[in-house]
Amino acid sequence: MPQMGYDMVEGTLVRWIKAEGDEVKRGEPVAEIETDKAVVEMESTANGLLRKILASEGATVPVGHPIGIIGSADEDIAELIGDDAPAPAQDSGDAPSAEVAAEPAAPAPAAEAPAADGERVKVSPVARKLAEERGIELSQVKGTGPGGRITREDVLNFEPGQAASPPPQSAPATPAAPTPAGEPVRVELSRMRQGIARATSQSKNGTPHFYITIEIDMTDAMALRSQINQKFEGAQRVSVNDMVLKATVESLEKHSGLNASYRGDYLETYPYIHLGMAIATEQGLMVPAIVNAQDKSLTDLAEATKDLAERAGQGRLRQEEYTGTFSTSNLGMFGVDEFSAIILPPQAATLAISAVKKRPVVAADDQVIVRQMMNVTLSIDHRVSDGVESAKFLAETKRLLENPALLLVT
Repeated sequence: MPQMGYDMVEGTLVRWIKAEGDEVKRGEPVAEIETDKAVVEMESTANGLLRKILASEGATVPVGHPIGIIGSADEDIAELIGDDAPAPAQDSGDAPSAEVAAEPAAPAPAAEAPAADGERVKVSPVARKLAEERGIELSQVKGTGPGGRITREDVLNFEPGQAASPPPQSAPATPAAPTPAGEPVRVELSRMRQGIARATSQSKNGTPHFYITIEIDMTDAMALRSQINQKFEGAQRVSVNDMVLKATVESLEKHSGLNASYRGDYLETYPYIHLGMAIATEQGLMVPAIVNAQDKSLTDLAEATKDLAERAGQGRLRQEEYTGTFSTSNLGMFGVDEFSAIILPPQAATLAISAVKKRPVVAADDQVIVRQMMNVTLSIDHRVSDGVESAKFLAETKRLLENPALLLVT
């Protein structure tokens, strides 16, 4: 089961596109996986035959757990079949040795962690990972699985300060009488909303955010956009958001320190820009990425944003579109003057885009004139960057949008 998104801990196997015995090629879809965001086609990691299906349709499988085996027709795969079988290293050739169709290699179904009294307690790999992400000491968690094994649900339900043993039951309180307006309505959280809650809580509590806002004169950009859209029709028509995205990409190429991730004791910078774009769907908020945005012209970006938004709403995103390196969020269409966005881990920054509005501005000759102005706010992970680099990034973004012809150069 691949990890499609930083906060994904499990996925549901919706459908096998290939059957046992079918030939598969590297990069070819083999199964459909439902995450807490969408249904995504999982691509094969090797060439060969789908020798064995290990997870049935409808099964919910932890990230990293094997769901199938790909190999050649004459390979012995007996050792790979079973929960405890490790996945061999991936072969880069056209006829690979049999491999488990998942990434990374499958962990053992249960590990052991030290308890407070020095004894060992059993814990599932998913529960261990989740506890590490949340900073929870496993010795404080009561396991409800077989033999006292700590499960993912045990970690999710853990509250700081709770004892390892269940608290004594108290007498139920007398329910309060309903108010004249009626009782509250219970609304169950969807898988996507649960994922949003988990990701934003981890980011806001675990990432040291700081924010910088800059005002941009969009008058010339709006005029250029009008000229472009008089020439183009359909998908190539350019929005304000497209122009901001193009300026963002150009700025990131100059200030690549923001196109990075914090990895504990080192930083990881990327030679490519997978530009995330927050999209509201009926199920909730998604942030898929425009892959290799650095290679796209302004009109290319316009087409890509429309295509991405359409497929996100239909739940037809590709696996690589969950791997953004920098994100944007736009509430300008709702008339929002200014806001700050939460960083999407493991990214280092996100840009919040507000509405373009006519405002009085003091010109160089001290005359008050009306211009079309927009605020953008950059949220930054202080472990990755500082105020100077971030301010330079915003200054470059402002320069490009106030001289919009520069956006047409590449």
